[in-house]
Amino acid sequence: MILLFGGTTEGRKAAEVLEEAGSAFYYSTKMGEQDIALHHGLRIDGAMDAGAMQRFCQEQEIRLIIDAAHPFAQQLHQTIADVAQRLRLPVVRYERIFPPRDEHILWIDRYEDLRTLQPATILATTGVQSISRLKPLEQEGFRILYRILPRESSVALAKAQGATDDQLCFYQEDEDEVAFLKQHHPDILLVKESGESGGFSKKTQAAGSLGIMVVALKRPTTPKTFHCVNGPHGLRRKVEQLLPDFFPLHSGLTTGTCATAAAVAATIRLTRGETPSQVPVILPDGETISVGVGYGDDYAFCIKDGGDDPDVTDGIEIRAKVEHLHDQVPLHLPPVGEGATPSNSPCGEEMEGGLGVFITAGEGIGTITLPGFDYPPGSPAINRVPREMIMTNLKALPLCGRDGGRPFSVHLTVPQGAEIARRTFNPRLGIEGGISIIGVSGITKPFSEEAFVASIRKCMEVAKASMPAEGCLVINSGAKSEAYVKARFPELPAPCFVQYGNYIGATLRIAAELAIPRVTLCVMLGKAVKLAAGNLDTHSRRTTMDVCFVLSMLTEAGCSDDVIAAAHSLTLARDLWTLLPPDRLEPFARVVIRHCHHHCDPVLPDGQLDILLIDEEGHIYA
Repeated sequence: MILLFGGTTEGRKAAEVLEEAGSAFYYSTKMGEQDIALHHGLRIDGAMDAGAMQRFCQEQEIRLIIDAAHPFAQQLHQTIADVAQRLRLPVVRYERIFPPRDEHILWIDRYEDLRTLQPATILATTGVQSISRLKPLEQEGFRILYRILPRESSVALAKAQGATDDQLCFYQEDEDEVAFLKQHHPDILLVKESGESGGFSKKTQAAGSLGIMVVALKRPTTPKTFHCVNGPHGLRRKVEQLLPDFFPLHSGLTTGTCATAAAVAATIRLTRGETPSQVPVILPDGETISVGVGYGDDYAFCIKDGGDDPDVTDGIEIRAKVEHLHDQVPLHLPPVGEGATPSNSPCGEEMEGGLGVFITAGEGIGTITLPGFDYPPGSPAINRVPREMIMTNLKALPLCGRDGGRPFSVHLTVPQGAEIARRTFNPRLGIEGGISIIGVSGITKPFSEEAFVASIRKCMEVAKASMPAEGCLVINSGAKSEAYVKARFPELPAPCFVQYGNYIGATLRIAAELAIPRVTLCVMLGKAVKLAAGNLDTHSRRTTMDVCFVLSMLTEAGCSDDVIAAAHSLTLARDLWTLLPPDRLEPFARVVIRHCHHHCDPVLPDGQLDILLIDEEGHIYA
């Protein structure tokens, strides 16, 4: 069992991560005022001292503690550390993302340090608990306004510490910080180093724009025994590592994350002469995770971790060779659509501060041959997000850019890529010669619907770009149905045939978003009877054949009582093809198609939708 301390934005996010496991856990808050929906989490409220926490952990057989409490809940952090040490429990600290410390801000270690300033009007955003610490400053000539949450409990606590009504001002949802500061016109804005989710940057930037002095209280040091993460992906991977049986299936890394890790490792070796076994990788959502790496003679590599997803790229080696380039190398990647970029020539962007990162692709990475991707035909199959990840991560390395700001060349290779690519979507997408370096979040979730739908979206983007005038998109469930319908549309290029698997509704929604004017939906009877009943996702784990509904469609089709009686014992929809007499096949097919239209047409409101029903022999009913 896991014990999660929350009550914060991070606590809510951590609970969402744990909910994905479908396993029970405890969610603890001090005040019980956070509105949070839990399905598998068991809520407990009220403060725990060390004794109570230890007893709870022993009685409930807690095996892992997650500390997602406020960064300044110093006493709670120390209590958790002490109890965990006594019980030998691992602790994961879900930390916030903190921006670098701005040199224009006055950083203090304690409230008493404010005494070094001249008396002035201070707007304190440091929380209701800090009022008693700040009240003595009023005796020294400071005027202090306290900004607190508009809760009865917060107001009562503020007044109990001596705050008056004219000193209190309140947070309002989506409030304009600049307007708020203009209204109260303080000389000093006092903030805690509360991180991005605590609105730190929003507050300090607003004050800076008005010339208001900012004083920031430094966050407490995290206990050294804690395993620190600062985002949901890192939390899940750390839980998977420390408590392997909590999640039934484990997450993995995208090829983009692996390529980034290899590039970071190679750059660290080039600039520092170091070869760490783990390197930090900043994901697209801003959080940082640690990724294992290794080294060859002149390159670094990362082994692709597919987690429990059925990923053919799992275990392959993604390599990066990083070198300094001369200043005469062009610094800009051609915009999409302005011609080809050969896969072996540098392509990159100048980064802030003049640091250039140029990405080239070699062995095992495919070349784009069709329109519809982030980059034009002829470019290496490295999507925009992984390119941006590599540039962002190299820029974040402390030593990058100090050696005269010389640009870097990052040369990526995948030794097994050409062979592996034959078992991916790449041949269908017109990517030749290797795999793609892809990934939107940087993390793959096992058997992820999101990942599969993302693949469908990419196929459809390529289909739209390849579609001839007056052409259509043909969506089908898989290789068998696609083989049957290709002969019906000989004029369409291969990319115009897209497989939806079980995600009919999601595929039609994507078609609507892409404004594809005409879609032909090809479906076999097993999925068709589910779709006709209103199930736009036909996976067996979510829906089964509704026999009663099938019987009603047989009645609509004018089938005899004998046929309907025989259909009561149906286990597979495809058996209907042999059960129905020849003269009822067409009428039944029309009934099924009509019901499918009823549920599918609203999903594609501005496009023409044709539905083809295919039997086991490849005969098509329209």
